[in-house]
Amino acid sequence: MGLIDAAKTILKPRPSPRVLTVKHKTRLTPNMIRITFAGPEIEGIRAGCEGANCKLMFAAQDQSREAFALQLEKGPKPTTRTYTVRHLRQDVQEMDIDFVDHGNEGPASAWANAAGPGDFCGFAGPGPLKMKEFYADWYLVAADMSALPVAAAALEAMPRDAKGLAIFEITEASDRQVIDAPAGIELHWLLHPDPHRPSSAQQKFITEMEWPAGVVQTCIAGESGVIKALRDYLANQRKVPRKDTYVSGYWKIGLVEDEHQAMKRKES
Repeated sequence: MGLIDAAKTILKPRPSPRVLTVKHKTRLTPNMIRITFAGPEIEGIRAGCEGANCKLMFAAQDQSREAFALQLEKGPKPTTRTYTVRHLRQDVQEMDIDFVDHGNEGPASAWANAAGPGDFCGFAGPGPLKMKEFYADWYLVAADMSALPVAAAALEAMPRDAKGLAIFEITEASDRQVIDAPAGIELHWLLHPDPHRPSSAQQKFITEMEWPAGVVQTCIAGESGVIKALRDYLANQRKVPRKDTYVSGYWKIGLVEDEHQAMKRKES
């Protein structure tokens, strides 16, 4: 490959956002909504992307699909939030994305609550998978409601003989979900009724558990204060190699996503 060809490859523009159409909405649990998108716009989304991040973009109130599509192409950038591809069924051109229900507190939750068949939003992505390979002797998965989709996708992609532990922090007992995890993964559900208040339950569970022998791989995501403490514990006390860990703050108490992303860029 010549220098010009290499430069073209490096500078290849990102594909334009798609406009996806809602097929139906499902109330998974009291605090989780699943939106199923369907239609020819699903074609071309990368197969096997369950658990990858994507960007969802929301139209202004009463904005037409045509005007929104033009805005995606020409700007300005609409309200955008980061979500996770939960399921992709290319054979029937369907995709599921799960939303934590905050009522009308944020633009994404408000949109999901109001969404019905025929409604639309923008979609960009998906990004890279968080766990591309499974090679560990033991797996540690931890998530709050915001990260439950990525954790569930990771568990469902694991080898069926995988062993380990998954810890989910949920708002109420009825927020438990059915997850097709390997039989050797223990699932623990911790209750945290008020997500606006800090919680140390996951940190306490992980720091007090018996640490396994062998290679440990992690998939841990959630509120940034919790994540910071767990990242420190894994790196400095358990000496888990960075290549074996996915540990990511998805949100921070008191900040909207744009503010949280700016904070993460400043800290990186």
